[in-house]
Amino acid sequence: LAPTHVFRCERNCKERTPPRSPPFFGMGHSERYPEHVKYDGEWIFNNAGGAMGAMTLLHASFSEYVIIFGTAVGTEGHTGRFFADDYFTILYGEQWAQSPTDALHKEVYRAGDQHHLPWLYAKQYRMPDSCWALEYARGNIPSMLPFGLLDTFSSTVDLYTLYRTFVLSGKGMIGHLLKGKI
Repeated sequence: LAPTHVFRCERNCKERTPPRSPPFFGMGHSERYPEHVKYDGEWIFNNAGGAMGAMTLLHASFSEYVIIFGTAVGTEGHTGRFFADDYFTILYGEQWAQSPTDALHKEVYRAGDQHHLPWLYAKQYRMPDSCWALEYARGNIPSMLPFGLLDTFSSTVDLYTLYRTFVLSGKGMIGHLLKGKI
């Protein structure tokens, strides 16, 4: 997958109204990468870094993942610090961020904007209201899993979501590994 294609596609096809269903992602990705990007209709909660939202997994391998993540009610938390580049393209709504190196300045990302977090860089973020984004990460994806799962043990104890996250991620990662994609 190519970050520039993801950004170009989402920027050119951003939603101006709240998404009603994931076809708002159907902007050329599944057609361009039919062996890798698929929407199966399943949405699960995601609790990570103190923030809560819903996500659907579109692609998972050991080197990349693509999800749609968002919330209808707003959320706030820590982005995480990863051995991966993370590209967060806003489809609908607004995301705010604060960098530790510029704590007095609020970054604002709107529909069509892409918030890029390079390797090992973290921020505070907030989605003040309904906000949906396409998230593409590239790098050491297994190193990101603890961040995405530890809130289950420290606060939510949502074992069903933990189970579904493992099943969906594992199925994608192993499936792509068997196809020769790391």
